[in-house]
Amino acid sequence: MRFEPAPARIPAGRRVYAIGDIHGCTDKLASLHAMIAADLKARPIALPLLLHIGDYVDKGPDSAGVLERLTGAASPIPGLACVNLMGNHERTMIDALAGERAAITDWLYTGGREALASWGVDPDEPAVWAARIPTRHQDFVRGLKRTHRLGGYLFVHAGIRPGVPLDQQSEDDLLRIRGDFLSSERAHGVVVVHGHTPVRHGAEVYENRINIDTGAVFGRRLTCAVLEERRVGFLEA
Repeated sequence: MRFEPAPARIPAGRRVYAIGDIHGCTDKLASLHAMIAADLKARPIALPLLLHIGDYVDKGPDSAGVLERLTGAASPIPGLACVNLMGNHERTMIDALAGERAAITDWLYTGGREALASWGVDPDEPAVWAARIPTRHQDFVRGLKRTHRLGGYLFVHAGIRPGVPLDQQSEDDLLRIRGDFLSSERAHGVVVVHGHTPVRHGAEVYENRINIDTGAVFGRRLTCAVLEERRVGFLEA
């Protein structure tokens, strides 16, 4: 893994492994977890953290397998603390399982059919969805965090609304924002590490943000940003 200068700093003795949008790509996630475990064994550090940026479900072949992997133990990598953030697809899933008609339509249109099929659930029978999806998977999705902050970084699924204080950001922006955030060159007070908007040619590093959604579900790579001190490297599966 090659490191390059990063736009912010992680405290001494800490390291973050931040994984981009997974979208049902279980095999790629398992491969990336193995790479992280190997890197951690080769380069041990006092306080490492594994972080998933959201969008575990929809579009890809095995949403059920991804959630099973993430709920099967305290951490998918033994001994490594783990933080899981919510993506817009999990928000839509929660609302659809609660019976919200608009969310049901949205979920089916944006990849929910593939997700439901991975649980062996008929996508045309929304009345049975909540009963057929494992409770631990639903509890995991409902319990996801919206943000995580460490050192000079804020980790969030989609981004933030420029000019709005961090403690006043709306959930909708944290999970869904694109244009106003992606086009902004202003300093946010933190460097935002995000996914949500897939990029074709590897993770993007700017002065105010790092995008780690590299379109795994579209046949490209699943990316993990490795942040330590004032440098960043990338693992890909």
